[in-house]
Amino acid sequence: MEIKIGIQQAPRELSVDADIATDDLHQQIAEAVSSGGLLSLTDTKGRTIVVPGGKIAYIEVGSTAVGTVGFRS
Repeated sequence: MEIKIGIQQAPRELSVDADIATDDLHQQIAEAVSSGGLLSLTDTKGRTIVVPGGKIAYIEVGSTAVGTVGFRS
């Protein structure tokens, strides 16, 4: 799934493609924000992204959509 994370005082958002269950992601976000701890995610390529929970401005969660090729009639 595609996860976009907005960080306070940062001009760009982070975009992460991760294989994680939605419920697990929501739980990790809630824990990081409430405790002021770190949100740690691993993307599909094995890279780890760590964001301070107190600096998260917003998070968008969406499914990874495969692009279509061609014209619609």
